[in-house]
Amino acid sequence: MSALKTSQLTLSPTWPFDVAKTPFYYGWVILALSTVGFLLSVPGQTMGMGVFTESFVSAFGLSRVELSVAYLIGTASSAMLLTRAGRVYDRVGARLMISGASLVLGLFVAFLASIDSVSRFIGGEQHAGRVAFGLIALGYFGVRFSGQGVLTSASRNVLLVWFEKRRGMVGGIRSLFVALGFSIAPLILAQLILQFDWRGALLVMALAVGVIFPIVAVVFVRNNPQECGLRIDGASTQAPASTSTPASSTLAEARHNPVFWIYTAGISVHALFGTALTFHVVDIFAEAGRSSSEAFAYFIPAAIVSTSTNFIGGFAADRMRLKPLLLIMLATFAIGAWGLLHLADDWGYWLLVAGFGIGGGLWGVLSNLAFIRFFGPAHLGEISGLNTSVTVLASAIGPFLFSFSRDYTGSYTPAMLACLGALLVLLLISAVLPQHEKKP
Repeated sequence: MSALKTSQLTLSPTWPFDVAKTPFYYGWVILALSTVGFLLSVPGQTMGMGVFTESFVSAFGLSRVELSVAYLIGTASSAMLLTRAGRVYDRVGARLMISGASLVLGLFVAFLASIDSVSRFIGGEQHAGRVAFGLIALGYFGVRFSGQGVLTSASRNVLLVWFEKRRGMVGGIRSLFVALGFSIAPLILAQLILQFDWRGALLVMALAVGVIFPIVAVVFVRNNPQECGLRIDGASTQAPASTSTPASSTLAEARHNPVFWIYTAGISVHALFGTALTFHVVDIFAEAGRSSSEAFAYFIPAAIVSTSTNFIGGFAADRMRLKPLLLIMLATFAIGAWGLLHLADDWGYWLLVAGFGIGGGLWGVLSNLAFIRFFGPAHLGEISGLNTSVTVLASAIGPFLFSFSRDYTGSYTPAMLACLGALLVLLLISAVLPQHEKKP
């Protein structure tokens, strides 16, 4: 039985039109939709919610610490459900999962816009703050689960089954647009807040993410080329069909494979370290004697290096094994961490830019390709869902770990040293661990 069979729970691939009759390979449409899905996950990403921090503190009557704890609770609890969501993805396919996740994301974004009113209605003026804390934690859970978790993972996975020989290339193309979109998203959201205030900005996002895109996804997304009568990569239907199904591992097999955990750990330590740096960037730079303008300016050269590396790495990954890319990623992250420890010096600053830029670019390549290359497509949803669960949890722990280091030691240095040590251990294990990729 094919590993990519059409689920009975999904829509007919010929409704409302037969994609096999399009005059070009439909995988290119999936590339566009996958990219849009990534971009519309912004309300569930740290850089999306971070823009609303000041507004939430003022409107909900919460302190920054309370808002941070609510964010940690929401993010960590959402991570617990992502493996199960991946299992649902394997059953119903990307079409329903992408449209459903975007609908839920839109609903939770709209919910965030109503928290101040709802908290006053439930708790009155005396208890509105306590109620608001619970509601914002719930709201953060919803946007993190549906946005950063399900919508991002489903948008990533659907592209992987439409391309095989050019997976790295199309992933690199998508990453170019996603990196650009994510880099300008805070500016766009800030303008929306100026134009419509924070509540109106959230409702505009809810309309785009929760109403318009679900309709687009239902109409145009297709789960895989096989159910549409097409060949992967757009191969000619006149060519002899392959009689073998892609080799795949179950979630249980992946869990017992150290290769799964070394890639998950490598991806997660970046999520932990990178999110912590982004969350505390102004204070980290201030500790090194640098200004807030220098802190925000850091993201520009880092993004240029990261995007360029991702694009080049995507092409390279189509022609080579992933292990060298994993080693380079961990080594450059370690170099960036060393630079961060010496941020007061110019050479430390540029080591940080180069190390985190190159490592971040390769992180994108490995996040896209590792699990289908090692474990196949049949259970990709729940295997990648488990990875996403660990990664999201790490992203929640990172800012808290760095805050703890700052509060109890007076410096971020202990947390940085811990991350550097973890990177070096992972680099050593990755170098000696045998890695055997699945044959298509």
